[in-house]
Amino acid sequence: MFAKLTTEFRFFQSMPHNMRVLLITNMLYALVLPVVEIFMAAYIMRYFADTSYVAIFQVAMYTGIIITSLTNGFLLKSFNVAHLYSFGILLSGISMVGMMFVKDITLVGLIFSGVMIGAASGFFWTNRYLMALNTTQDDNRNYFFGLESFFFTIANITIPLAIGALLASIDGKQLFGIVFDIYQGYRIVTIIVFATTIAACFSLARGKFENPVQKDFLYFRFDRLWNKQILLAILKGLVQGFLVTAPAMLIMKYVGKEGSLGLIQGISGGLTAILIYLLGRFAKPKHRILIFGFGITLFLIGTIVNGIELSMFGVMVFVLCKVFFQPLHDLAYYPIMMKVIDVVSKREDRNQYAYILNHEFGLYFGRVAGLGLFIFLAFSVSEIFALRYSLIIVAVLQMLSIPLAKNIMKDSYSEVK
Repeated sequence: MFAKLTTEFRFFQSMPHNMRVLLITNMLYALVLPVVEIFMAAYIMRYFADTSYVAIFQVAMYTGIIITSLTNGFLLKSFNVAHLYSFGILLSGISMVGMMFVKDITLVGLIFSGVMIGAASGFFWTNRYLMALNTTQDDNRNYFFGLESFFFTIANITIPLAIGALLASIDGKQLFGIVFDIYQGYRIVTIIVFATTIAACFSLARGKFENPVQKDFLYFRFDRLWNKQILLAILKGLVQGFLVTAPAMLIMKYVGKEGSLGLIQGISGGLTAILIYLLGRFAKPKHRILIFGFGITLFLIGTIVNGIELSMFGVMVFVLCKVFFQPLHDLAYYPIMMKVIDVVSKREDRNQYAYILNHEFGLYFGRVAGLGLFIFLAFSVSEIFALRYSLIIVAVLQMLSIPLAKNIMKDSYSEVK
């Protein structure tokens, strides 16, 4: 076992320096993401006791991503991409601190917090895409995203378990003469998160990352191949809007409290992490569609079981399928997207960030459409109806991604030598 671990470490060391730095930084930030993605939704659900407020928060968050993605394009003309990436990491911690330490959260305050956290995500994700694009090649992107997904999956297991245990143990306890409630527990978690974001910034400083040479980045007409990729991004966003909020909503309503979030995520997460690492390590570009299709099919199965049996059992099956689906989907999706950017940026002689920005608009449209569907069904029919059927609808639509991704792969490899 030790010999195998040593071999894998040597393989990691054989990768380019900037790629290794980016992976280590993302590993640290992986400790933060579960707090943003899972416990923020649980915190809002607990505070307002209404799932529609979680959806409103998500729309505000996704709007913040678009605002800063556009702003980031202008800032790249004057600031280094690594500095903007670090700013996004720090801003996510600061935004969480601001939200958690406000005693009375109004709807306006909730929307503002969502926009700010989205702004942090905008700086983080767009600059992450740009740095990953420039530090990887098509033949090592499966490994990059496989190892990155391995980090994120392990974090999604351990962090919810640790935070759930902390929140459960601290509620009602007295320490140093202070009686702690669960909201104070959330604040302690937020401080730890902020310290982790600082460590991630120090890690990133060890690399040397370059900005795009060409400064223009805002275009409205694109190559036909890129338009197909944007349609794929819309379909991804349609599901992505639910993946952040739906598990927390369902678990809080049908399974239990925050401790259950960590327990359910951990049941299948360990096997998923190992599977994703092995796929990233050994799968070739030609295997991406197979991985992509399997993940989406598994997600559809989970939503159907949840729709038929909207109870503790149905929710657990859905969350287990979701735990497998998300890293499988990302492992295939992002290398496909980056291959397309490689192709069309050369053909159109444009800044790579132009495609990253446009991609965010595609994701945003899908995310808002997905959340809009949930809000519409919740208010026009019922919240139960929305939780039962909206997931099935977006999962069925997501099946269209499989033939579309296959066509994109064919075009991106056949049209450019």
